Order: sequence, then structure tokens, then C-alpha cells
Amino acid sequence: MPAMMKAAVFVEPNRIEIDDRPIPDIGPNDALVRVTTTTICGTDVHILKGEYPVEKGLIVGHEPVGVIEKLGANVQGYQEGQRVIAGAICPSFTSYACQDGCSSQDGGHHAHGYKPMGGWRFGNTIDGAQAEYLCVPDAQANLSPVPDGLTDDQVLMCPDIMSTGFAGAESASIKIGDSVAIFAQGPIGLCATAGARLRGAGLIIAVDGVDERLDMARKMGADVTLNFREVDVVSEIFKLTGGRGVDASIEALGLQQTFEQALRVIKPGGTLSSLGVYSENLTIPLDAFCAGLGDHRIVTSLCPGGKERMRRLMQIIDSGRVDLGPMVTHRYPLEKIVDAYDLFSHQRDGVLKVALEVL
Repeated sequence: MPAMMKAAVFVEPNRIEIDDRPIPDIGPNDALVRVTTTTICGTDVHILKGEYPVEKGLIVGHEPVGVIEKLGANVQGYQEGQRVIAGAICPSFTSYACQDGCSSQDGGHHAHGYKPMGGWRFGNTIDGAQAEYLCVPDAQANLSPVPDGLTDDQVLMCPDIMSTGFAGAESASIKIGDSVAIFAQGPIGLCATAGARLRGAGLIIAVDGVDERLDMARKMGADVTLNFREVDVVSEIFKLTGGRGVDASIEALGLQQTFEQALRVIKPGGTLSSLGVYSENLTIPLDAFCAGLGDHRIVTSLCPGGKERMRRLMQIIDSGRVDLGPMVTHRYPLEKIVDAYDLFSHQRDGVLKVALEVL
């Protein structure tokens, strides 16, 4: 009988439960990682609610921090017992998308058309990280050693939230001195705020409706915070920019309202960098879009993955340029993950990120 482990399993919409599962077998290019800490992402909540479809019985989660338990025969340069992370997106670097410079879309091309987000495998197309053990595919491309002295909490944001938020700032092509408005200061928006500061933005405007999140945004680098419940955000941003509009906006929630506001506040020739996961059709207002003649750029990003991306993010943390540890506001053991999902999905008690302590 195979050795068993505890894992969080998608049973049906509105039901994710702890179950006993066999510890995964690994192939020659894989690694078995003993998970020490993981977390819950907003995308997991979309899965929980049935807004994003995955197979029933799938182990969910895509943000692993852990220790190498076993290495496949072909995986070189790592040791069992080594602390590692793997990105939420774990590309093979052999697909057409990867070799065309878009590794997050790995595997997206096939004979019957294009399936986006092919690089997102954990908790999407294969078993994920909210478990005691995780099989990491293409481990040579995706395992990244954790620098000595960094805690699990410090690197917990790297696999997804930090990589995604920073990608929003990178895709916005922020230049030194740019003005940037970031809509929604949940975990991804906060990381986008930190990324805008690192990119050299001269004016960072953070928008949210929760004062505690706006306080955290200031710690992450926001110069001005706007509570949309108290001010007309669009008119306020035009005042702050002398009527010019911002050079770039970043949408980090996935709602029509925030997308539309992010479009309205950019200057002619500005960029809207969209990070939100949208669960309904978007409508682009004709006036805000300048009938298609505003020289606007609307760009989307899926979390970049791979070991080099993870190494760079951990380097930023190790150098002290950003500290995302304060974003961990709550802790639960893996066995209490149903309670953690209830807290996180209902956004109670000032939750930003939950550390799920596994072993």
C-alpha cells in the first residue's frame, strides 16, 4: 500500500476539503518536494466558487516552499534536503511558447487551437501545493534554492504574488519618474506597488476601499493613497497629475469598475497593465477608449515562472530592497485549511495572506 499524505482537494464548487492521498511518484525529470509552507491565492478562491473550472478530485494550490525529498534521475545540480521554491507557473522551456519568449503560456498551442495559461500546472492541470508533498515537473527548470537566512514567510510570495505583481509593473514599462495608479491593494496590488517603486516611478497612487490595505500600500512604496469610498478616484488622479493622467495604471482585482477606472486615468499613449482574473465579460467604454484612437496600450500578464525568475525575486528580498513578510497576516496548519479558505474567501479580520504551515 502506498505511503499517504494529507492534501486539500477540490470536491465540487464551494467544497475544498482535506483528504488522504498517495504521496506522488516522480519521473526522471521531476522532483518530490516536502512542502513546509504554502498559502491560498485569490485564484484558488475562484476555483472554490466554481468560477474557474478544474477537475474534481484535483489537489489545489500553486505556491510551494519546501525541501527536496527525492530527485529524478535526470535532475542535476540539486541535493536532497535542500530548501527550495518553485514558481506557480512551472514551464518546460521546450514548448513553442517558451521558445518564443512567453514561458508562462507553455503548452498553450495544440492541434485544436490555443489554450491559454498552459504554464500554470500546479492546482490547475496537475496536483498542486496545498499538500504535504508535491511533484515538481521539469524540476531542473523550476526548482530554485532558497538563500541561507531567508525564512519561509519571506519567500512565500515569490512563486506567484510577487512574480505577478512585479510583472504588472514590468509590463507597464514604467520609467524613472513615471506616474502610476494601482487599482486594488490586495496581495497582488501591493506587490505591483512595490514593483512600481523598484522600477523608479516618481508618483505612485494606490487605490482601495480598505484603510488597512492603504496603510500597507504606503509601506510598499505608495506616495498617495485614495479610498474609493471617500473620493472620486478618477477626478482625484487627474488633479494629482495636473490634468495629464498617469503614464501607466495597473488593474489588480478583475472587476469591470476597476478596469474601467484604470483605463480612464491613463494619459494619451499610456498603458493599462491588467493583472486581474476576470469572471465576467468586460466592456470597454467608447469615450475612455477614445474610439480606439488614443494610442493606448492594454497589456495582460500571467505570473512569470522558472528558476531564474525565482532567483531574481529572492535576490530582491535578500538584498533588503523589499520586505513582503508583513503581508502574512494569519497562520493555519494544513489540517485547518477549510477554515483558512473561509477566512480568506470572505476577506475577514484584515486578512492579506495566510501561511499554511505543513510540516
